Amino acid sequence: MIDTLINLWVHFSHSVMGTTRDVLPIAATIIGFQLLIIRKPLRNPKKIAIGFFYVLIGIALFLEGLELTLFPLGKLMATQLTHPEFIQAREILNWKDYGWVYAFAFCIGFSTTLAEPSLLAVAIKAQEISGGAIRSWPLRLSVSFGVAFGIALGAYRIVSGTDLYMYIIAGYIVVIIQTLFAPKMIIGLAYDSGGVTTSTVTVPLVTALGLGLASTVPGRNPLLDGFGLIAFASLFPIIAVLGYAQLAEWRASRKS
Repeated sequence: MIDTLINLWVHFSHSVMGTTRDVLPIAATIIGFQLLIIRKPLRNPKKIAIGFFYVLIGIALFLEGLELTLFPLGKLMATQLTHPEFIQAREILNWKDYGWVYAFAFCIGFSTTLAEPSLLAVAIKAQEISGGAIRSWPLRLSVSFGVAFGIALGAYRIVSGTDLYMYIIAGYIVVIIQTLFAPKMIIGLAYDSGGVTTSTVTVPLVTALGLGLASTVPGRNPLLDGFGLIAFASLFPIIAVLGYAQLAEWRASRKS
């Protein structure tokens, strides 16, 4: 027990030092501009120092949580769902044998995106600035469905072994066409929605799922096939939000 606690403390100390090394350039840039360019003293330097300490500890704890829970959990689920006993494997497998993998990818994409703090912040601000024209809940649902469909399609790509660039090129062609016809006020928000999905909650599980799939599906290379799910999670929310705006505009025109 004592050895385990010591190991955890040592590992956490390394995480804190690594986090400090990564965050210090950000703090140095902000403080440097405040003192040297703007030339005004920092307000409440004691509170800033305490807040900076909390940020370091919080990020270190978050990284430890990823290493101990989310990454192993995502890989474990991918391994179990592709196990020969679970899918009742035959000598020759095809993409249809991995139905539960696609279902799990869809569900994990939807649930993690709906809980994403950055998406919630963007949706609330969009509703405030638009005066209610853009509602928070439908926006979050459309982004979540876009991510869910994208990750499920990305899981199919890993299983089938098809090239990533084919999906990305086709997806962005759709985005370009949608952009030409979508309401102007939604375009910037739709493109931002693709970025906020790749944040603290979604990325760890999606990455672990992709690496776990590529490690367990026969004939796949984790380095070549395990990555790329994040690209799907960034692309398809744009399509979903633009589609939601176009559908809402069409329904409004029909009523009028």
